Amino acid sequence: MSRTAARPFLLALLVSGLVACQSTERGAPPPPPSAARPAPPAAPAFSGPVLGPDGQCSGPAPAQAAAIEPGIGECDLVRLKGKPPTDVLVGEGRAGREVQVLYNEPGAKELYFFVNNRLDRIVR
Repeated sequence: MSRTAARPFLLALLVSGLVACQSTERGAPPPPPSAARPAPPAAPAFSGPVLGPDGQCSGPAPAQAAAIEPGIGECDLVRLKGKPPTDVLVGEGRAGREVQVLYNEPGAKELYFFVNNRLDRIVR
């Protein structure tokens, strides 16, 4: 085959290849994902009464905790403090239910952070 005779053949081959590429891009289903993403873990469940935004417990406070330490419940804190909090902020975060409890104490403020009804940390 001569060079001039091969040109129309190569041009036709090139055009048919481009058409085939475009048709697979338009009508082809998307490729399957290489790895399925795992579902986010469910927020840990919590039990017992919880504080509302007004600082009131949703039920009777259990008398389980004897000291303010990590792991106690929101209503245990109020029971141990013996007075309602100055302010309560209730929300949802990545870990689930998140609550911030503020007490204005003489000379200082105390901020208690709860995650899923368990005391996580204290800022004084």
